[in-house]
Amino acid sequence: MEKKEITEILKNALNSGADFAELFWEQKETVGINCEENRIERINSGLDEGIGIRVIAGEKTSYAYTNDLSIDRLLEVAEIAGKGAQKNQDLRGLKDFATPPSPLKIEIKKPPQEVKIEDKVQVVLAANETARRVDQRIRQVTVNYGDVRQKVTIANSDGVYVEDLRTRTRLSVHAVASEGNLVQTGFHSVGGSKGFELLEEEDPTQIAETAAKKAILMLTAQPAPSGKMPVVLAGKAGGTMVHEACGHGLEADLVQKGLSLYADKRGQEVASPLITVVDDGLISGKFGTTSYDDEGTPYSKKVLINKGVLKNYMYDLITAKRDKVKSTGNGRRESYKDRPIPRMRNTYIASGKTDPEKIIKETKEGLLVTSMGGGQVNTLNGDYVFDVAEAYVLKEGKVLYPVRGATLTGNGPETLRLVDLVGKDIGFTIGVCGKEGQGVPVSDAQPTMAVRELIVGGTGEESTPQGKKIRRL
Repeated sequence: MEKKEITEILKNALNSGADFAELFWEQKETVGINCEENRIERINSGLDEGIGIRVIAGEKTSYAYTNDLSIDRLLEVAEIAGKGAQKNQDLRGLKDFATPPSPLKIEIKKPPQEVKIEDKVQVVLAANETARRVDQRIRQVTVNYGDVRQKVTIANSDGVYVEDLRTRTRLSVHAVASEGNLVQTGFHSVGGSKGFELLEEEDPTQIAETAAKKAILMLTAQPAPSGKMPVVLAGKAGGTMVHEACGHGLEADLVQKGLSLYADKRGQEVASPLITVVDDGLISGKFGTTSYDDEGTPYSKKVLINKGVLKNYMYDLITAKRDKVKSTGNGRRESYKDRPIPRMRNTYIASGKTDPEKIIKETKEGLLVTSMGGGQVNTLNGDYVFDVAEAYVLKEGKVLYPVRGATLTGNGPETLRLVDLVGKDIGFTIGVCGKEGQGVPVSDAQPTMAVRELIVGGTGEESTPQGKKIRRL
């Protein structure tokens, strides 16, 4: 599509009277391979292409999309979107197109589209075989491989014109082990804004072995204790805590709607002075990394909480305009069918100065969490609940034995205030974050941290859970 055609479409979107018009054109190629029951169950590949048009007039936003890319249909869709947000004012002109510079250049060393499907299948089968060889008690293994190549063109009436090519690759292994009536699972995955070189840097058989060994370990685990106790969150557990307990509450749309407990607290202390929270779209190779967000704003690194003090929120164009600030490059969408909203990218608690081993040794008793499961948070009050995938009992600074069935319950700001020690390590995990029905790829991370007290829910009989219960949201 020529720029002159894009200009014509944007003019049509503004014809009913509006402040802003935007075109988002997406071409997405996907490949997915699934292995179950010792065989390849599914190989899916597809191409999805379409255009979304957004029009803003005052506080009204209208969004329309189509996969019919004929110019006549696009002009019609633009007109429909424009009428949905019309302001009945003098018509606005379009600024000349220019591409804002991005500080990041992403290099894909081995584009997945150039790798034969047979080679991808061999990687999946090798992971499956490795996991099954770990122990005869491994009963089931599921391996999933996926790669995405997404080309986007973003143009708007303010003169922004961006073309961006995005590639992501991911491999995950889920193992199930059983002994007698006891069934346990193990999971491990890798992924990033990389090509097939990801699986040359990260050995797929090692990923499979890690997942299977986790499942076997949990067969020997004792029921988790319960009650209030100190908790050490290992760096390799990843950033579920920062993502759920803190990150969502710092997204500007929730703040402006009064749905975040961080609203109106800029400049106030909201965490321990040991805590610095960063959202960074520029970390090379991470799952949430691209050169631009989905509104054409260059990605950047933003400190949200600095030494315990709230400094910034995550903005897209609309929320930034309301607060009279610049977008932080956090406008993201799942596809051309969705409007952009403020979302996290790669969010983490910055490393501290303490040796992680020292943190464990200085914990007289409590729980060491080395792998987290899913998590949910109520952004209005900060209450959260997390599943724990792997944890160990700590006693007199020593790691004693693994436990299963633990959950962590608490309040985000309260938990971050109770952090006593922060390690000099950091560990990233990947995921797909859901919000308003949209899923986008993210990474999150944290160093090893000692939390003075958390409510641990478990199946043990050492103590009785205290504190209020929260429902899963």
